Amino acid sequence: MKLSEMRALLATRGIQLTKSLGQNFLHDSNQLERIVALGEVREDDQVLEIGPGLGPLTEVLLERGARVLAIEKDKRLFHVLEERFPGERRLELLNGDALAFLKGQNRDWTGWKLISNLPYSVGSPILVEMAMSHQPAAIIVATLQREVVERIVAGAGDENYGQLSLFLQLRYEPKEFFKIPAGSFFPPPDVDSACVKLVLRSEALLSPEQIPLFYRIVKRAFSERRKVMLKLLKADWPGPRAEKIFSTLQIDPRARAESLPLEIFIGLTKELCA
Repeated sequence: MKLSEMRALLATRGIQLTKSLGQNFLHDSNQLERIVALGEVREDDQVLEIGPGLGPLTEVLLERGARVLAIEKDKRLFHVLEERFPGERRLELLNGDALAFLKGQNRDWTGWKLISNLPYSVGSPILVEMAMSHQPAAIIVATLQREVVERIVAGAGDENYGQLSLFLQLRYEPKEFFKIPAGSFFPPPDVDSACVKLVLRSEALLSPEQIPLFYRIVKRAFSERRKVMLKLLKADWPGPRAEKIFSTLQIDPRARAESLPLEIFIGLTKELCA
């Protein structure tokens, strides 16, 4: 979908884009092709697309033979999509809040691919919600603010490392990402953008029953970044027990959360579940 076509479509329908919904539409065909290639989209793949907007990515996904479930919050754009893809059997359109949809559905996403230019205002919560699912998608390819992507892929000791890094890396392995110029969008966003690929781990690092505790530990550990983690964890777990676990796992009692890798948080979770 060319930029001129986007402008004409919006003008014809008198649609003013809403900044709060993160409506910046990717029109660069080269970037769209890179996104679909990163997702290794094949015929009959099941793809969840969140925030399709005017449908430029939807169009490329359908051309590859994918079956697409697209969720669009803006009713005006939802109707545009209905008009652009009439009778398309491979496309299911839903008008609604994608984050609420994910939270309210105990859906099995096994084998699905989440491929989206996500609304930047809710991109992180949407990815975390998918990661928390009992049956998450096999692959995520998401366009987000560049700083959010840097947080997702960050490792221990990196200044961008934090809750988001751990929440997603528990279930997914970050593979690669590339930057997308602001001029590739209409209108151009005020922030830098990037597209990242996450692949579901072949083996679960924690059981479904342990995952809520993992999230609780991570949230507490990063609640005050300047404080040592042991002191923060003592707010939820008795001091002697926390100290003993730190000793068992050979964790420096003076360590702050941002210096400790995913494996340590997994070890803490297993010990506190014992």
